[in-house]
Amino acid sequence: MSGITYKESGVDIQAGEESVRRIKSLVKQTFRPEVLTDIGLFGGLFRADFKDYRKPVLVSSVDGVGTKLKVAFAMNRHDTIGEDLVNHCVNDILTSGAKPLFFLDYISLGKVDPDMVTKIVSGFARGCKHSNCSLIGGETAEMSDLYRPGEYDLAGTIVGIVDEDKIISGKDIRKGDVLIGLASNGLHTNGYTLARRVLFDHAGLKADSFIGELNQTIGEALLAVHKCYLNLVSPLIDRFEIKGIAHITGGGIVGNLSRIIPASLKIKIDWKSWLTPVIFRLIQKLGDVPEDDMRRAFNLGIGMILVVAPEKADSLRLAIENAGEMANVIGRIE
Repeated sequence: MSGITYKESGVDIQAGEESVRRIKSLVKQTFRPEVLTDIGLFGGLFRADFKDYRKPVLVSSVDGVGTKLKVAFAMNRHDTIGEDLVNHCVNDILTSGAKPLFFLDYISLGKVDPDMVTKIVSGFARGCKHSNCSLIGGETAEMSDLYRPGEYDLAGTIVGIVDEDKIISGKDIRKGDVLIGLASNGLHTNGYTLARRVLFDHAGLKADSFIGELNQTIGEALLAVHKCYLNLVSPLIDRFEIKGIAHITGGGIVGNLSRIIPASLKIKIDWKSWLTPVIFRLIQKLGDVPEDDMRRAFNLGIGMILVVAPEKADSLRLAIENAGEMANVIGRIE
Protein backbone atom coordinates (compact mmCIF):
# COMPACT_ATOMS: atom_id res chain seq x y z
CA MET A 1 0.00 0.00 0.00
CA SER A 2 1.60 3.24 -1.16
CA GLY A 3 1.49 6.49 0.83
CA ILE A 4 0.25 9.90 -0.28
CA THR A 5 2.62 11.62 -2.71
CA TYR A 6 3.28 15.32 -3.29
CA LYS A 7 1.92 14.99 -6.83
CA GLU A 8 -1.32 13.42 -5.55
CA SER A 9 -1.59 16.32 -3.11
CA GLY A 10 -1.55 18.80 -5.99
CA VAL A 11 2.09 19.71 -6.65
CA ASP A 12 3.91 18.22 -9.66
CA ILE A 13 7.62 18.96 -9.24
CA GLN A 14 8.48 17.21 -12.50
CA ALA A 15 6.09 19.46 -14.46
CA GLY A 16 7.70 22.50 -12.81
CA GLU A 17 11.16 21.34 -13.82
CA GLU A 18 9.95 20.73 -17.38
CA SER A 19 8.54 24.28 -17.47
CA VAL A 20 11.91 25.72 -16.44
CA ARG A 21 13.66 23.67 -19.13
CA ARG A 22 11.32 25.00 -21.81
CA ILE A 23 11.50 28.67 -20.86
CA LYS A 24 15.29 28.90 -20.49
CA SER A 25 15.90 29.84 -24.11
CA LEU A 26 13.13 32.46 -24.02
CA VAL A 27 14.54 34.07 -20.90
CA LYS A 28 18.13 34.10 -22.17
CA GLN A 29 17.03 36.08 -25.23
CA THR A 30 16.29 39.02 -22.90
CA PHE A 31 19.68 39.02 -21.13
CA ARG A 32 21.69 42.21 -21.33
CA PRO A 33 25.50 42.01 -20.87
CA GLU A 34 25.03 43.04 -17.22
CA VAL A 35 23.30 39.74 -16.33
CA LEU A 36 25.74 37.41 -14.57
CA THR A 37 23.57 34.38 -13.77
CA ASP A 38 21.57 31.74 -15.58
CA ILE A 39 17.97 31.10 -14.52
CA GLY A 40 17.32 28.55 -11.81
CA LEU A 41 19.56 29.96 -9.11
CA PHE A 42 18.23 31.43 -5.86
CA GLY A 43 18.85 35.01 -6.95
CA GLY A 44 19.51 36.91 -10.17
CA LEU A 45 22.72 38.92 -10.44
CA PHE A 46 22.88 42.15 -12.42
CA ARG A 47 26.12 44.12 -12.59
CA ALA A 48 24.83 47.68 -12.94
CA ASP A 49 26.91 50.05 -15.06
CA PHE A 50 26.54 53.58 -13.74
CA LYS A 51 29.20 55.31 -15.83
CA ASP A 52 26.61 57.27 -17.85
CA TYR A 53 24.90 58.60 -14.71
CA ARG A 54 26.18 61.38 -12.46
CA LYS A 55 23.82 60.50 -9.61
CA PRO A 56 22.19 57.16 -10.48
CA VAL A 57 18.81 56.48 -8.85
CA LEU A 58 17.07 53.10 -9.02
CA VAL A 59 13.33 53.21 -9.71
CA SER A 60 11.11 50.19 -8.98
CA SER A 61 7.49 49.20 -9.38
CA VAL A 62 5.32 46.10 -8.91
CA ASP A 63 1.97 45.30 -10.50
CA GLY A 64 -0.43 42.71 -11.89
CA VAL A 65 -2.91 42.59 -14.78
CA GLY A 66 -6.13 42.19 -12.80
CA THR A 67 -9.18 40.48 -14.24
CA LYS A 68 -7.94 40.79 -17.81
CA LEU A 69 -6.76 37.29 -16.94
CA LYS A 70 -10.39 36.13 -17.02
CA VAL A 71 -10.56 37.08 -20.70
CA ALA A 72 -7.34 35.18 -21.39
CA PHE A 73 -8.85 32.11 -19.70
CA ALA A 74 -12.05 32.40 -21.75
CA MET A 75 -10.05 32.74 -24.98
CA ASN A 76 -7.56 30.05 -23.92
CA ARG A 77 -4.87 32.48 -25.03
CA HIS A 78 -1.89 32.95 -22.74
CA ASP A 79 0.92 34.33 -24.92
CA THR A 80 0.13 38.06 -24.56
CA ILE A 81 -0.78 38.53 -20.91
CA GLY A 82 2.86 38.53 -19.79
CA GLU A 83 3.66 41.27 -22.30
CA ASP A 84 0.79 43.29 -20.83
CA LEU A 85 2.41 43.11 -17.42
CA VAL A 86 5.91 44.05 -18.57
CA ASN A 87 4.61 47.02 -20.58
CA HIS A 88 2.50 48.22 -17.67
CA CYS A 89 5.52 48.19 -15.35
CA VAL A 90 7.81 49.82 -17.94
CA ASN A 91 5.29 52.64 -18.39
CA ASP A 92 5.00 53.13 -14.64
CA ILE A 93 8.71 53.82 -14.12
CA LEU A 94 8.89 55.80 -17.37
CA THR A 95 6.75 58.44 -15.63
CA SER A 96 9.85 59.26 -13.53
CA GLY A 97 12.04 59.39 -16.63
CA ALA A 98 13.56 55.97 -15.89
CA LYS A 99 14.72 53.31 -18.32
CA PRO A 100 14.25 49.65 -17.34
CA LEU A 101 17.14 47.40 -16.27
CA PHE A 102 15.55 44.11 -15.23
CA PHE A 103 12.22 42.44 -14.53
CA LEU A 104 11.11 39.57 -12.28
CA ASP A 105 7.88 37.61 -12.67
CA TYR A 106 5.66 35.58 -10.37
CA ILE A 107 3.19 33.01 -11.70
CA SER A 108 0.84 31.25 -9.29
CA LEU A 109 -1.46 28.60 -10.69
CA GLY A 110 -3.52 25.58 -9.77
CA LYS A 111 -1.63 23.08 -11.87
CA VAL A 112 1.67 23.52 -13.68
CA ASP A 113 1.10 23.00 -17.40
CA PRO A 114 4.48 23.39 -19.17
CA ASP A 115 2.78 24.48 -22.41
CA MET A 116 0.79 27.20 -20.64
CA VAL A 117 3.76 28.39 -18.60
CA THR A 118 5.88 28.60 -21.76
CA LYS A 119 3.24 30.74 -23.47
CA ILE A 120 2.98 33.07 -20.48
CA VAL A 121 6.75 33.48 -20.27
CA SER A 122 6.97 34.08 -24.03
CA GLY A 123 4.91 37.22 -23.38
CA PHE A 124 7.24 38.31 -20.59
CA ALA A 125 10.23 37.74 -22.88
CA ARG A 126 8.72 39.65 -25.81
CA GLY A 127 7.91 42.65 -23.63
CA CYS A 128 11.36 42.65 -22.07
CA LYS A 129 13.16 42.39 -25.41
CA HIS A 130 11.12 45.29 -26.80
CA SER A 131 12.21 47.46 -23.85
CA ASN A 132 15.82 46.23 -23.59
CA CYS A 133 14.96 44.86 -20.15
CA SER A 134 16.42 41.61 -18.80
CA LEU A 135 14.04 38.96 -17.47
CA ILE A 136 16.42 38.13 -14.66
CA GLY A 137 14.34 35.74 -12.55
CA GLY A 138 10.94 34.54 -11.47
CA GLU A 139 8.88 32.06 -9.52
CA THR A 140 6.21 29.56 -10.53
CA ALA A 141 4.06 28.41 -7.61
CA GLU A 142 1.64 25.48 -7.93
CA MET A 143 -1.30 25.90 -5.53
CA SER A 144 -4.17 23.60 -6.45
CA ASP A 145 -6.11 24.57 -3.33
CA LEU A 146 -6.36 28.23 -4.44
CA TYR A 147 -6.93 28.19 -8.21
CA ARG A 148 -9.38 26.47 -10.50
CA PRO A 149 -7.95 24.24 -13.26
CA GLY A 150 -6.59 26.39 -16.08
CA GLU A 151 -6.49 29.57 -14.00
CA TYR A 152 -3.55 31.53 -12.62
CA ASP A 153 -2.41 34.93 -11.41
CA LEU A 154 0.59 37.02 -12.38
CA ALA A 155 2.70 39.70 -10.73
CA GLY A 156 5.80 41.47 -11.90
CA THR A 157 8.51 43.66 -10.43
CA ILE A 158 10.65 46.03 -12.49
CA VAL A 159 13.80 47.94 -11.62
CA GLY A 160 15.03 50.84 -13.74
CA ILE A 161 17.43 53.74 -13.53
CA VAL A 162 17.41 57.52 -13.95
CA ASP A 163 19.90 60.26 -13.16
CA GLU A 164 18.78 62.18 -10.09
CA ASP A 165 19.10 65.48 -11.97
CA LYS A 166 16.71 64.18 -14.64
CA ILE A 167 13.94 62.76 -12.47
CA ILE A 168 10.49 63.83 -13.70
CA SER A 169 8.29 64.41 -10.67
CA GLY A 170 5.72 67.05 -11.65
CA LYS A 171 7.04 69.57 -9.09
CA ASP A 172 7.72 72.15 -11.81
CA ILE A 173 4.21 72.03 -13.30
CA ARG A 174 2.63 75.49 -13.44
CA LYS A 175 -0.65 77.16 -14.37
CA GLY A 176 -1.10 77.22 -18.14
CA ASP A 177 0.94 74.07 -18.85
CA VAL A 178 -0.47 71.89 -21.62
CA LEU A 179 -1.57 68.24 -21.48
CA ILE A 180 -0.49 66.16 -24.47
CA GLY A 181 -2.39 62.86 -24.69
CA LEU A 182 -0.87 59.75 -26.30
CA ALA A 183 -3.30 57.26 -27.78
CA SER A 184 -3.99 53.93 -26.10
CA ASN A 185 -4.89 50.82 -28.08
CA GLY A 186 -7.68 49.55 -25.85
CA LEU A 187 -8.38 48.99 -22.17
CA HIS A 188 -4.69 48.19 -21.48
CA THR A 189 -4.93 46.48 -18.05
CA ASN A 190 -7.65 48.43 -16.23
CA GLY A 191 -11.44 48.44 -15.99
CA TYR A 192 -11.92 44.77 -16.87
CA THR A 193 -14.23 44.00 -13.96
CA LEU A 194 -16.70 46.61 -15.23
CA ALA A 195 -16.15 45.66 -18.88
CA ARG A 196 -16.76 41.97 -18.22
CA ARG A 197 -19.84 42.72 -16.15
CA VAL A 198 -21.34 44.77 -18.99
CA LEU A 199 -20.27 42.74 -22.01
CA PHE A 200 -20.53 39.19 -20.70
CA ASP A 201 -22.92 39.19 -17.74
CA HIS A 202 -25.32 41.95 -18.83
CA ALA A 203 -25.17 41.92 -22.63
CA GLY A 204 -24.70 38.15 -22.87
CA LEU A 205 -21.76 38.28 -25.27
CA LYS A 206 -19.19 35.48 -25.40
CA ALA A 207 -15.45 35.93 -25.80
CA ASP A 208 -15.74 34.66 -29.39
CA SER A 209 -18.70 36.92 -30.30
CA PHE A 210 -17.77 38.84 -33.46
CA ILE A 211 -18.53 42.56 -33.26
CA GLY A 212 -18.86 44.31 -36.61
CA GLU A 213 -18.04 47.74 -35.18
CA LEU A 214 -14.72 46.34 -33.92
CA ASN A 215 -14.08 44.06 -36.93
CA GLN A 216 -12.98 41.35 -34.47
CA THR A 217 -14.30 39.28 -31.61
CA ILE A 218 -14.93 40.96 -28.28
CA GLY A 219 -12.28 38.72 -26.72
CA GLU A 220 -9.66 39.83 -29.24
CA ALA A 221 -10.50 43.48 -28.59
CA LEU A 222 -10.22 43.03 -24.83
CA LEU A 223 -6.89 41.18 -25.12
CA ALA A 224 -5.21 43.97 -27.13
CA VAL A 225 -1.73 44.24 -25.61
CA HIS A 226 -1.12 47.10 -23.18
CA LYS A 227 0.83 49.64 -25.21
CA CYS A 228 4.43 50.38 -24.23
CA TYR A 229 5.46 54.04 -24.55
CA LEU A 230 9.16 53.70 -23.71
CA ASN A 231 10.63 53.84 -27.22
CA LEU A 232 8.44 56.83 -28.11
CA VAL A 233 8.74 58.88 -24.92
CA SER A 234 12.33 58.21 -23.82
CA PRO A 235 13.89 60.11 -26.77
CA LEU A 236 11.42 62.97 -26.19
CA ILE A 237 12.61 63.31 -22.60
CA ASP A 238 16.10 64.04 -23.94
CA ARG A 239 14.81 66.67 -26.40
CA PHE A 240 12.06 68.47 -24.52
CA GLU A 241 11.56 69.77 -21.01
CA ILE A 242 8.74 67.44 -20.02
CA LYS A 243 7.48 68.52 -16.60
CA GLY A 244 5.26 65.56 -15.80
CA ILE A 245 4.21 62.17 -17.14
CA ALA A 246 1.08 60.27 -16.12
CA HIS A 247 0.41 56.64 -17.01
CA ILE A 248 -3.38 56.34 -17.33
CA THR A 249 -4.29 53.21 -15.38
CA GLY A 250 -6.91 52.56 -12.68
CA GLY A 251 -8.53 55.87 -11.71
CA GLY A 252 -8.65 57.20 -15.25
CA ILE A 253 -7.25 60.42 -16.67
CA VAL A 254 -8.03 62.79 -13.80
CA GLY A 255 -7.18 60.28 -11.09
CA ASN A 256 -3.73 59.57 -12.46
CA LEU A 257 -2.91 63.15 -13.41
CA SER A 258 -3.77 64.15 -9.85
CA ARG A 259 -0.87 62.01 -8.62
CA ILE A 260 1.68 64.32 -10.26
CA ILE A 261 -0.01 67.76 -10.19
CA PRO A 262 0.90 70.11 -7.30
CA ALA A 263 -1.97 70.39 -4.82
CA SER A 264 -2.54 74.10 -5.51
CA LEU A 265 -3.40 73.47 -9.18
CA LYS A 266 -6.39 72.03 -11.04
CA ILE A 267 -6.79 69.87 -14.13
CA LYS A 268 -8.96 71.06 -17.02
CA ILE A 269 -9.72 68.28 -19.53
CA ASP A 270 -11.40 68.89 -22.90
CA TRP A 271 -13.19 65.55 -23.15
CA LYS A 272 -14.16 66.24 -26.78
CA SER A 273 -10.60 66.84 -27.99
CA TRP A 274 -10.11 63.21 -29.10
CA LEU A 275 -12.31 60.45 -30.50
CA THR A 276 -13.14 57.82 -27.88
CA PRO A 277 -12.39 54.35 -29.36
CA VAL A 278 -15.28 52.08 -30.28
CA ILE A 279 -14.67 49.55 -27.48
CA PHE A 280 -15.36 52.18 -24.81
CA ARG A 281 -18.44 53.53 -26.58
CA LEU A 282 -19.74 49.96 -26.86
CA ILE A 283 -19.27 49.30 -23.14
CA GLN A 284 -21.03 52.53 -22.19
CA LYS A 285 -23.92 51.89 -24.59
CA LEU A 286 -24.55 48.26 -23.67
CA GLY A 287 -24.30 48.88 -19.93
CA ASP A 288 -25.78 52.37 -19.81
CA VAL A 289 -22.68 53.18 -17.76
CA PRO A 290 -22.65 56.70 -16.25
CA GLU A 291 -20.08 59.04 -17.80
CA ASP A 292 -18.36 59.56 -14.45
CA ASP A 293 -17.84 55.81 -14.04
CA MET A 294 -16.43 55.55 -17.56
CA ARG A 295 -13.94 58.33 -16.83
CA ARG A 296 -12.79 56.76 -13.55
CA ALA A 297 -12.58 53.14 -14.74
CA PHE A 298 -11.04 53.48 -18.21
CA ASN A 299 -8.33 55.35 -20.10
CA LEU A 300 -10.94 56.17 -22.82
CA GLY A 301 -8.29 56.16 -25.54
CA ILE A 302 -5.51 58.11 -23.79
CA GLY A 303 -2.80 55.84 -22.38
CA MET A 304 -0.19 58.37 -21.29
CA ILE A 305 -0.13 62.14 -20.78
CA LEU A 306 2.86 64.47 -21.05
CA VAL A 307 2.78 67.87 -19.33
CA VAL A 308 4.77 70.68 -20.98
CA ALA A 309 4.97 74.46 -21.04
CA PRO A 310 2.58 76.00 -23.62
CA GLU A 311 5.41 77.25 -25.85
CA LYS A 312 6.72 73.66 -26.17
CA ALA A 313 3.39 72.00 -26.93
CA ASP A 314 3.31 72.35 -30.73
CA SER A 315 6.88 71.18 -31.29
CA LEU A 316 6.39 68.21 -28.94
CA ARG A 317 3.16 67.20 -30.64
CA LEU A 318 4.84 67.45 -34.05
CA ALA A 319 7.75 65.27 -32.87
CA ILE A 320 5.29 62.62 -31.68
CA GLU A 321 3.42 62.66 -34.97
CA ASN A 322 6.70 62.45 -36.91
CA ALA A 323 7.45 59.30 -34.90
CA GLY A 324 4.23 57.80 -36.29
CA GLU A 325 2.05 58.19 -33.20
CA MET A 326 -1.08 60.26 -32.57
CA ALA A 327 -0.99 63.10 -30.06
CA ASN A 328 -3.74 65.47 -28.94
CA VAL A 329 -3.80 68.55 -26.76
CA ILE A 330 -6.42 67.29 -24.30
CA GLY A 331 -6.38 70.02 -21.65
CA ARG A 332 -4.45 72.45 -19.48
CA ILE A 333 -3.41 73.13 -15.91
CA GLU A 334 -5.37 75.85 -14.12
